[in-house]
Amino acid sequence: MKRSVGEILGRTGIRIPLVLWSIAVLYPIFWMFLGSFKSNAEIYANPWGIPESFSFQNFVSAWSNYNIDTSVFNSLIVTVVGAFLTLALAIPTAYAIERLKFRGSNFLFTLYVSAMMIPMVLGWIPLFFLLMDFGLLDNIFGLAIVYAISQLPFTIFVLTSFMSTIPKSLEESAAMDGMSPYGVLLKIITPLSMSGIITVTIMNAIQFWNEYFMALIFLQSEGNYTLALAIDFISSEAQYTNAWGTLFASLVIAIVPVIILYAIFQQRISKGMTEGAIKG
Repeated sequence: MKRSVGEILGRTGIRIPLVLWSIAVLYPIFWMFLGSFKSNAEIYANPWGIPESFSFQNFVSAWSNYNIDTSVFNSLIVTVVGAFLTLALAIPTAYAIERLKFRGSNFLFTLYVSAMMIPMVLGWIPLFFLLMDFGLLDNIFGLAIVYAISQLPFTIFVLTSFMSTIPKSLEESAAMDGMSPYGVLLKIITPLSMSGIITVTIMNAIQFWNEYFMALIFLQSEGNYTLALAIDFISSEAQYTNAWGTLFASLVIAIVPVIILYAIFQQRISKGMTEGAIKG
């Protein structure tokens, strides 16, 4: 079937802005990757060109001289603990709100959804003193708890959408067979909601890995710095030491895990968000 001139022009009009936007987003990332393999002399002499020889010295310098190794480990701990704690709190809460109807359950759900609209910045000062009182200030596990709490409303909102479509007859059959409510949650509801669980876990993990401002406020010693704080420190140092190649290398170390994670689970994320939107 031949397409009309109007259809061709319409498709072209849509694709050209998308191509231009893709170039605008990808080119700085490509330039950053190239800069990470250049010496400082090459960066100043030919900042936009291909490196003459691909050297990993900048990565070695970032890993050893600027303690990126410790920061990567701290970010990994915060991300894993925060994501796991978010699920541990969100799954039972979402199940209770969606299935165990009780007085105030609708209000509680509305309260969680409303919390998504409140800027997190409003709670930073109270959280600072609260963590200080509990001895969790300047502690990566304290930061992981803050991360988990901050993402609870979003996670509960998504999971309730998935759980609402699971037939209640499955739970009733399991209950008649003698399965406890906790068994129903763990053996029936959780596996059937796995698509939504994986989606929110990946999105939360990326958020925790990249987060900067709360880490800046709640972490004080350099040994507890997450990757975002370490990169900020290298950026400040680069203004005086001209360690731009090291800065680019540290940015590559930070961005590569996110790219790999998203590339692996791209279809799962898209499918999960689409199903959540339809089911909600």
